[in-house]
Amino acid sequence: MSGENPAGYEAFVALHRPALSTSGVPPRYWESLWHKLENEVFDAGEYFGIMQVEEAEEEEEEEEGDEEMEEELKKKPNPGNDLCYKVIVTNENGLRAAHPNSIFLIDHAWTYRVEQARQQLLQVPGLLHRLSNLMGIEFHGEVPDDGAVEQVLEDMWKYNQTYQLSHGTAEEKIPVWYIMDEFGSRIQHSDEPTFATAPLFYMPHQIAYTVLWPLRDLDTGEEVTRFSLAIKLVCFFQAILNENKEKLPVAINLQVYDKNKMFKVYTDLQQILKNLTHPRFEFSDDEGDADILFNFSHIKDYRKLSEERPHVMLNQFPCENLLTVKDCLASISRRVGGSEGPKWLPRTFNLHTELPQFISYFQQHERRGEDNHWICKPWNLARGLDTHITKSLNNIIRNRESSPKVVSKYIESPVLFHRKDLGMVKFDIRYIVLLRSVKPLKLYIYDVFWLRFSNRPFSLSDLDDYEKHFTVMNYAPGATLKQIHYDEFIPLFEKQYPEYSWEAVKVDIFKAFVELFQAASAKPAPFGICDYPSSRAVYATDLMLKWDTTSDGKRIMQPQILEVNFNPDCDRACKYHPSFFNDVFSTLFLDEPNGCHVTCIA
Repeated sequence: MSGENPAGYEAFVALHRPALSTSGVPPRYWESLWHKLENEVFDAGEYFGIMQVEEAEEEEEEEEGDEEMEEELKKKPNPGNDLCYKVIVTNENGLRAAHPNSIFLIDHAWTYRVEQARQQLLQVPGLLHRLSNLMGIEFHGEVPDDGAVEQVLEDMWKYNQTYQLSHGTAEEKIPVWYIMDEFGSRIQHSDEPTFATAPLFYMPHQIAYTVLWPLRDLDTGEEVTRFSLAIKLVCFFQAILNENKEKLPVAINLQVYDKNKMFKVYTDLQQILKNLTHPRFEFSDDEGDADILFNFSHIKDYRKLSEERPHVMLNQFPCENLLTVKDCLASISRRVGGSEGPKWLPRTFNLHTELPQFISYFQQHERRGEDNHWICKPWNLARGLDTHITKSLNNIIRNRESSPKVVSKYIESPVLFHRKDLGMVKFDIRYIVLLRSVKPLKLYIYDVFWLRFSNRPFSLSDLDDYEKHFTVMNYAPGATLKQIHYDEFIPLFEKQYPEYSWEAVKVDIFKAFVELFQAASAKPAPFGICDYPSSRAVYATDLMLKWDTTSDGKRIMQPQILEVNFNPDCDRACKYHPSFFNDVFSTLFLDEPNGCHVTCIA
């Protein structure tokens, strides 16, 4: 085949070698694969057939636990599917793994991003009908039926696969989901697969396919199966340190400075360059000459810095990602509150290491008839990107395949705020937290807080409606950003909830912050934030309030910490409070909080 167009094959390899190598496609298949991609050859029907099979007997119930959940994932290709299919080798000569032509293309019935799913089902001709047939959903008539749309949106997670672009903007890197065609969707998972599959984006045609190839020789009648979901547990905190390539500092003594010393500040943050006007600080263009490094990027080699320049103060702590990355935040928070964790954090699971535990917890909720809405979030994306709300276990199980994710209990009973133009909407609160030291723990809160509001009345429906369920409107195209200043908000809040003073709510919020930072610093690095005397930090802590009930039946507003952000955008703080960075620097680096708009809470 390369004789037909050797330049074409060479160009194919040059373009696709990284993807082919990463996916593990053996080089012996590459030339045949190129030929099939270029000519759109779908010849799987010459080698395989689909059989519908009946379950021999109902599965026996097993005790809950990790082993049960792992086995449950291995039993079916699409957990929850009522119809059971098998793909088998039907070619009378079987299939030889060494043959260069033993690689096959699987087309995709649907490719989409989650936020576009509903619109495509309603608008793309024939899509809803095809997917309904593929999933075994009854479909009546030619006009899209709301019930069928909702059922496809629920069941699609039994079939979904995913890939993610490695280039482009943050929005372009959001996972792309796809459902294989009727043939590919019938291939079952197995603990000992006979075939491998991998998505491949064919650049010349700008089309994504799934590639299928055998892992061994197969005879006629043998089943085509592919890999099951693997659950790998690792030494969590040490693995995080290794992955981040952080080198911990050596022990140093706290530097004592003259009371009148002028500090040279090196920073790459324009907000600081424009707004820091305190007379004890001056800017330096030379990083090596600075007394304070206040940078947007993370420092990795604390050891070298501690050995060579221990007197230089920093705007970050070693191992602070235990606070700022969502799966780590959940792990350290469990040091408070026993097995269920603290009251101030929604119950959260790491979908990479805690999938069996989550499934068990989800099923317990289901059996007890308790609310089972959950929110899936990437570990390290902000602004609500690739974040989805669902009550479907299948959805959550498949979401873990796209990118590292946590799943948190969705707040089904949030404290709402009445907007005159809309009604009762969700809102969240952002506080700026200043960490002066770890040992002893010295923690300040900036006295001004910020508010964000949803743009549609809240209800537990239309879970894909961004403006109903999310509050971050700064980056949502076409969305209106509602702003209320904190000193306007407090009287409005107390008017709407006269039995709850904001001062009392604030006490509970600050208590939650203190417990969080105590937990985060309770153990030595890498199991906790490192006690490095030259470190300081500014974090934005986002939270909501939810309705809860005490043991004696009293209804309370319970703070719920959502996330902690490193080096937050302080544009609004500087705009409305010009002394913001003067207060921050005076508190953190001069240890002079008096007269600043801050409150010491620990």
